[in-house]
Amino acid sequence: MSIFETNFARENARYEALITRPNKVAGSYNGIYDRYVHPVLSAAHAPLIWKYDFDPKTNPYFMERLGINAVLNSGAIYLNGKYYLVARVEGNDRKSFFAVAESDSPTEGFRFWDFPVQLPDTEPEETNVYDMRLTRHEDGWIYGVFCSESKDKSVNDLSAAVAQAGIVRTKDLKTWERLPNLKSKSPQQRNVVLHPEFVEGKYAFYTRPQDDFIETGSGGGVCFGLCEDITDPVICTEEVVVSPRIYHTITEAKNGAGAVPIKTEKGWIHIAHGVRNTAAGLRYVIYVFATDLNDPKKLIASPSGVFIAPHGHERVGDVSNVCFTNGAVVNEKGEVYIYYASSDTRVHVASTTIDKLVDYTFNTPSDPLRSVDCVKQRCELIEKNLKYLNK
Repeated sequence: MSIFETNFARENARYEALITRPNKVAGSYNGIYDRYVHPVLSAAHAPLIWKYDFDPKTNPYFMERLGINAVLNSGAIYLNGKYYLVARVEGNDRKSFFAVAESDSPTEGFRFWDFPVQLPDTEPEETNVYDMRLTRHEDGWIYGVFCSESKDKSVNDLSAAVAQAGIVRTKDLKTWERLPNLKSKSPQQRNVVLHPEFVEGKYAFYTRPQDDFIETGSGGGVCFGLCEDITDPVICTEEVVVSPRIYHTITEAKNGAGAVPIKTEKGWIHIAHGVRNTAAGLRYVIYVFATDLNDPKKLIASPSGVFIAPHGHERVGDVSNVCFTNGAVVNEKGEVYIYYASSDTRVHVASTTIDKLVDYTFNTPSDPLRSVDCVKQRCELIEKNLKYLNK
């Protein structure tokens, strides 16, 4: 057997073993959700045909030609009994692109389609795209809202960038129509999510205004604004802060919308991300809040603290100590699957139910914001539990 044949057989066997590997619930428990032992997507899940030249004449050592560095931040949708992830795939060249992975199971067996998503090239200044949220809208379309990044030419800094909210729509995840980028008063917009229903007859967006690509500046948090025409997307109302940044909390540095909000009997549940600064750099975690069913810009519940934070090996990766979500699905059984990336490297899943998510959101106390009051809050719980145990 040639070197090419030996190496091909070995790598193909590894790939198939990874794709068909069963996933199981991890041992950690908090009663809110279950984590799983293995990531559902990683760089190793990228098909071999994306990376290797299969011609032994031009690639006798079966050598990677176009490597994959990471698979992360995946939009998610449940259609016709199947689970689809539109993942951000980052090549070794640092450029990101979107690719669809499909499975009959929400927790394992995801296979990428042969070809990545080929977006219409309508933005000539656009250098990079990433972090697509998938909204199944009541107008009949599936919308993808993502970060469209370009070089900031106003400053002499090669790392300076401008982020805008790109918009595409599709009916089948195969053919994508590119719409103009969202326009607002903010010079920078990313982590934008399209609400799944019309509000006051208009398209509704959860935005994150920023003064700078990294720093939020005057940006106050997760905001809400309306748009008359999705084919000419302009935020035509004031962007109202829904979930604000707050000092000495998990949203201190910045926060942003994550998954498309989930509709429940008690309100819209949002699974978002919050960021605080530490001596080791920015720490990203996932948190939850809820807004009113009839007025989705009105905050009605804000459970205290972290919902999901990176644990164990999840803390290590390209950008360590990061937990980020932009995709969650609900199936006909009321099961909820939250797809989150760890350290900008791989995609995991956490499972819960609508009932548990509602219980957590509306029965978990909010943050009293001061240490002395947090101690009082915890002491009240301890006293309640001791009384119950001593009955």
